[in-house]
Amino acid sequence: MKRTAFIAIVGRPNVGKSTLMNSVIGEKVAIVSSKPQTTRNRIIGIHTVGDDQFVFLDTPGIHKPQNALGEYMVKSANDSMKDADALVLVTDCSGRITNVEKDIISFLKKSGMPSILVLNKTDLVDREQIAQAISEYAGMHDFDAFIPMSAKKGNMTKDFVAECSKFMQESEWFFPDDIITDQPERQLASEVIREKILKTLNKEIPHGTAVVIEEFKDEGTLIRIRAEIFCEKASHKGIIVGKNGASLKLIGTYAREDLEKFFGVKVYLNLWVKVKENWRESANVIGNFGYKNEQ
Repeated sequence: MKRTAFIAIVGRPNVGKSTLMNSVIGEKVAIVSSKPQTTRNRIIGIHTVGDDQFVFLDTPGIHKPQNALGEYMVKSANDSMKDADALVLVTDCSGRITNVEKDIISFLKKSGMPSILVLNKTDLVDREQIAQAISEYAGMHDFDAFIPMSAKKGNMTKDFVAECSKFMQESEWFFPDDIITDQPERQLASEVIREKILKTLNKEIPHGTAVVIEEFKDEGTLIRIRAEIFCEKASHKGIIVGKNGASLKLIGTYAREDLEKFFGVKVYLNLWVKVKENWRESANVIGNFGYKNEQ
């Protein structure tokens, strides 16, 4: 008897939602960074075990949007909550409960949706702080399970999956049993390159970048990719390129390593940097860059 469940992973930016999903899947299907608001699209991760197929929806961090891109990200997260069979609220153990958590809990109370609270980053706090956080959240909502864990270290992953299995419903699978994400190859390549921009550059410049794949040719033993990196200011372009092209070369090296590991073949990566002023402010432009809300 086949079973499945769509499970949305939601929370504030930078609490470890993507790291949690990657830990469960066992492969990197969502990019990660120490910088907040890394995830921009809803990313689907598929974990098939025996007769069960878990479909995890990794969502952008919910925040107060400052531009059209931010509005798109928050809408993507909210839509994912409504589309799911169950919800995983991820927070850290700092004890900070914000309006984001309160709003999500309010949604859970109104919808009656089953839910798990994941208290992430337990490796950074002591047991008293963990116990205090669990007590406070337990007083706010009757979650189906409370799971303290460190997604980065991968502990408690089996317990998390076991709790998620309680949400399974008898159903034909929506995806083949041999895939781990529904992302097109172009989107995967774009996200990997963007992750390496976040890794290589400091300050706020990475948040003003978008990556568009202009060419993706699979030649069997070699994949040729031409990508354009868009930034908001000419001065930012100089920083991304770096002295004598050093920064751009480093971004390309990091990205190529990950892409070759994922695709299993050699990758030729050609990167270009272009300026598109204030692109995050325009709904039309962000749509052209691939950030389109589903109707």
